[in-house]
Amino acid sequence: MDGFWTNVIAPKDQDGDGKVDLREKTEGFRRVLTDPALYPEQIEPVTNCFFDLVDLNGDGKIDQAEFQQMFDSVVGVPGEDCAAVFTALDRDGSGALDRAEFHQAVTEFFYGNDPNAPANHLFGRVVG
Repeated sequence: MDGFWTNVIAPKDQDGDGKVDLREKTEGFRRVLTDPALYPEQIEPVTNCFFDLVDLNGDGKIDQAEFQQMFDSVVGVPGEDCAAVFTALDRDGSGALDRAEFHQAVTEFFYGNDPNAPANHLFGRVVG
């Protein structure tokens, strides 16, 4: 969370008062989440931390059980939805998400414009 503050939240303090108000946060997120060039400095470090938290056994991969636990902890997505999302994100069919696949999913989720992209459901199935 310190990294999230340093890399993502604190830079949004436009008036230098040491606080990030709702306007600053909203404008900052809008800027960061619409400009993929900002991913390496602001989103990638957070994604790496999140990956490390989810990789419970420290093997450098997120297996389906770890992914399900993340879903349960963060958004409470049903198991069948989680399994479908995991399978779609596991592009190489290895049975686990490596760091590159996880980054690809996060990048696709925030910056993609393909309505059929697997990562659209990164935090649960979106139904229209």
